[in-house]
Amino acid sequence: MAKKEETNTGAFNKAMKSLGSLEVSFAQFRIGMAGKARLKVYKKLASLLRNRFSLMNALDIMYDSITDNGKHPSEPMAIAIASWGKSLQNGYAFSDALKGWAPSRERLMLSVGDMSDLESALMNLIRVAEGTDKMLKPIIGAIAYPSFLLLMSVLVIYAIGAYMVPPMMDAAPNARWSGTAKDLVAVSLWIQKNWLLAFAFFPALFLLIYATIGIWTGPTRKAIDDCPPWSLYKMFMGITWLLSLSALIKGGVPISVALTSLRKDSNRYLQERIDRAMDFIKNGDNLGEALSKTKLNFPDKDIVADLRIYAELDNFEEALDRLANDWLDESAEAVEQKASILNMFAMFAISGIIAWAVFGVFEMQDQITSAMG
Repeated sequence: MAKKEETNTGAFNKAMKSLGSLEVSFAQFRIGMAGKARLKVYKKLASLLRNRFSLMNALDIMYDSITDNGKHPSEPMAIAIASWGKSLQNGYAFSDALKGWAPSRERLMLSVGDMSDLESALMNLIRVAEGTDKMLKPIIGAIAYPSFLLLMSVLVIYAIGAYMVPPMMDAAPNARWSGTAKDLVAVSLWIQKNWLLAFAFFPALFLLIYATIGIWTGPTRKAIDDCPPWSLYKMFMGITWLLSLSALIKGGVPISVALTSLRKDSNRYLQERIDRAMDFIKNGDNLGEALSKTKLNFPDKDIVADLRIYAELDNFEEALDRLANDWLDESAEAVEQKASILNMFAMFAISGIIAWAVFGVFEMQDQITSAMG
């Protein structure tokens, strides 16, 4: 086995020497952006470790598979594995070998198993990644469809204002519009002059929300955190954070150390919540009490209430793990409910606009008839 590992590291060194820095940098960029590809590699690696292969042997087997026995050494994932193998030969831990290739949170979670049980650390990371992906898809769906309907409503208003109303106005140039017809004419005149602003409003609003959703903090953020789409973001961040925290604590990391480590890779929104909780933990409160005293209801009001109970139990690690996974399953249903509310709101909006426009057109026809009579 030792002889085989020596061959592996020699092949990895040879592969890395044959590559230029530009190729390695490009591969790092590709692998850093390819979360699913990394997850696939982690699953294969965990499977090989489970079957009693050493880490170096597992990497060698995967390298041969990806390169087709060395025929395609320039594949980004092949370069990544060769780099990991070379780093391991130089005495680095596996989590350190992934620096530049994987996000710091992934490396943090793997560092728990470097000295004890890398297979378990990989499985915890896979569980967190799959849980995050499980939540991300329905959240995107919950936002995408209502956004599409709102943009369609702008298109409907533009079509009516630019193509339907003007010919009717020309048919009765001296008509004095009133009621809904007057409003429809006013909207038509405005839309013809400001069509760019009308079409840019919702995209600009969505861009503003996207740009600020991870950095907006303070009392105003707390006040709006239960309203979509911020409530969906809070749910997503809460689940991701709780799953990651559970994996670290299950790996034997103290709560304060785990929170500090997770803070390093967090945005301002999550940092604020971790910092507030850490202030109380430093004063002797357990995790549940600390989260309750922040009065931020993060990650969730009911979850905080459960944590206040579980934090006093001897098997807190197992209880936290079950709580995180149960909440993940429940949240998928909660997202669907929130999505249905958003969809209903968007449907009412576009239906109301169409009904208003149709009613306005009928009024314009009546007033044209009266003016011509």
